[in-house]
Parts: sequence; C-alpha cells; structure tokens
Amino acid sequence: MTVVKDESGRKAADDKGDMPGGGDAYVPSQRRLDRERHKRTRARRATAIAAVSTLVTAVVLYVVVVSAPGWERTKETFFDGHYAREAFPKVLEGLWLNIRLLLICGVLVLVLGMLIAIARTLRGPVFFPLRVLAAAYTDFFRGLPLIINLMIVVFGVPALRLQGVTVDPVWLGGAALTLTYSAYVAEVFRAGIESVHPSQRAAARSLGLSNRQALRHVVLPQAVRRQVPPLLNDLVSLQKDTGLVSIGGAIDAVRASDIIAQRALNYTPYIVAGLVFVALTIPMTRFTDWVTARMDRQRAQGGTT
Repeated sequence: MTVVKDESGRKAADDKGDMPGGGDAYVPSQRRLDRERHKRTRARRATAIAAVSTLVTAVVLYVVVVSAPGWERTKETFFDGHYAREAFPKVLEGLWLNIRLLLICGVLVLVLGMLIAIARTLRGPVFFPLRVLAAAYTDFFRGLPLIINLMIVVFGVPALRLQGVTVDPVWLGGAALTLTYSAYVAEVFRAGIESVHPSQRAAARSLGLSNRQALRHVVLPQAVRRQVPPLLNDLVSLQKDTGLVSIGGAIDAVRASDIIAQRALNYTPYIVAGLVFVALTIPMTRFTDWVTARMDRQRAQGGTT
C-alpha cells in the first residue's frame, strides 16, 4: 500500500481507503478530501439550480393563470372556499366507499387474475379449451372500455330481472371493476410466469415435484416477486377508477361532490374530490417507486432472481 504525507507531515493512506497496518487510525488523503469537497459543492449547486428553476416556473405559471381574462370568474367557480368547506366532509364520507371497493376488488382482482394467468399457461392439449377461454377473456375485457363495462353491468344486469341477483350499484360496479382489472392483472401474472426460466421448472421436476407443486412452490413465488411493481401500479389505477361507480348512483366521493356541485352550480366540490383522490394516491405511488427501486438494488446485488 502506498502512503503520502499531508501538509502536517503525517502519513495518510492513498485514496483507495485501505487501513494502514499496525492499528493506526485511517487518515484520508488530500486527494480524497478534495474529491469529496468537489462532490458536495456540485450537489449544493445542483440543489440551488433546481430550487431556483422550480421557483421561476411556479411564478411564471401563477402570473399566467392570474393574469388570464377569465381568472376572477374561474376563481369563483372552481376555488370557492365556502363550497370547499361544505363539500370536504361529504367527500370524505363518500371516500370510505371508494376505499372499501379498493380493498374488496383488489383482493378479488388478484385472485381471479392469478387463476386466469395459470389457465393461460397450462400445458397439454387437454387444456386447450381452457387456454382459449382465458385468452378470450383477457382480450375482451382489456379491449372493452371500463366505463362501457360499468354501464353494461350496472344497467344491464338489473334489466334482466334475475332472481337472487343483486341490483345494488355498489356491488355491480365492483363486479365490473373486478372483471376489467382482472384481465390486466392476469397478463401481468402471465408475463411473470413466462419470465421464469424453464430450467427452474425442470430442476423442480427432477427433485420429484409434480407439475402443480413446481408451479406452486418454484414458479409462482418467483413470478409474483418479479411483478410486484406493475401489480402495485394496477392497484393505484384501480383506486382512482373506483370513482366511476358513481355513474350507477352509488354515493362515493365523486357522487357526493357532484350532488353539491349540481345544487350550488359551483364546481369547487369537484376540485375537493380530485385533491382527496390525489392525496390518497400519492402515498401508494411513492410506495410503488420505493418497492421498484429496492428490487432493482437487490437484483443488482444478486439478491433476487
């Protein structure tokens, strides 16, 4: 190991950071100190530039919006404090329905999506009809717009007058959400299953596991772990789309804001509902980003396959 002398005459380790022998304390070299000082300077400068750029952009947008000819009318129509205070508790009360739909539909979507994905990946000619049905299901509901699916289920099922079938718009809306999102989630699961190398299944079979056991204990754990980020993204989208059940008359956050807006002829309640959904979505989005970054670091370090 090479050493250099600093200005005080002491021996310092070079910039490789090795510990000198004999138990001496590590003393960074002047080169390392200069490099770290330069990195701190660049970081402070980048932070300052970003802050100034953000401030300038915010000021420009504020001036453009406030100086618009119709700003005063827009402010009264969309940003009225009185109607915001009136709408906020009603929107929160309706949001509880959206949260319950998210929890129930989220579980059903994951289960149904997994079953469809497994059906599409089954091998052997005997499972051909099942694979065709699963493929037709995913193709149909991924191509059908969600709002049309909601209208068909919410308004079409009660028109059939089936005995023992609910006509509650909440349950019917949840069923429509489950049908659509399970098709998307099924493709996510299928992509994860097919991303597992065939040698994993062959190794499991060589150890005496059946096809079902290999799928359950070897393939699916790897597939699900790899697809966690896109699954979380689908759940974020589901959380926002629960507001569409309001088209059937369910009193959720969107419908609660719509009732006040129609009565007052003021659109501020819509802004309140939108901000509430944004506040609920941001933590889920940041959690998804954290999980994605964590899995990327683990893969880079060889922690996951």
